[in-house]
Amino acid sequence: MRYLSDEEYKIASRYLFLSMVIKVLEYDLKQIHKSHIFRINEPFINLLESSIQMAKEERQVLKIKMLDHKLKVVRSGQRGDFTVYTFILGNQEEQRSYYNPAIRKKVRGIIEELFESVEYKMGT
Repeated sequence: MRYLSDEEYKIASRYLFLSMVIKVLEYDLKQIHKSHIFRINEPFINLLESSIQMAKEERQVLKIKMLDHKLKVVRSGQRGDFTVYTFILGNQEEQRSYYNPAIRKKVRGIIEELFESVEYKMGT
């Protein structure tokens, strides 16, 4: 049964995917610091750090909205190629399954969105 409104789902899912994006970008940043895979690392480090900061700021705003709505999202498990998340609204729960390649595509899209925003801010 569906308990979440479209707005609540939008807030919680964006929060969920931003959390994944932050983990991916922080991992990539560690790899760049550790391996020095680029001849000039600084522009990539700056891009990643700025993107992480922007994602954390947006996630903080979403977290406040989630608290206002008494909304939580937690990872419930994995079923083959799907990851299951439980959206909790007050004392009601709604489970949603996400196809792992679709998660990857969504995370990549948000990363690209963040990179474009950072490039725009740096260019102005």
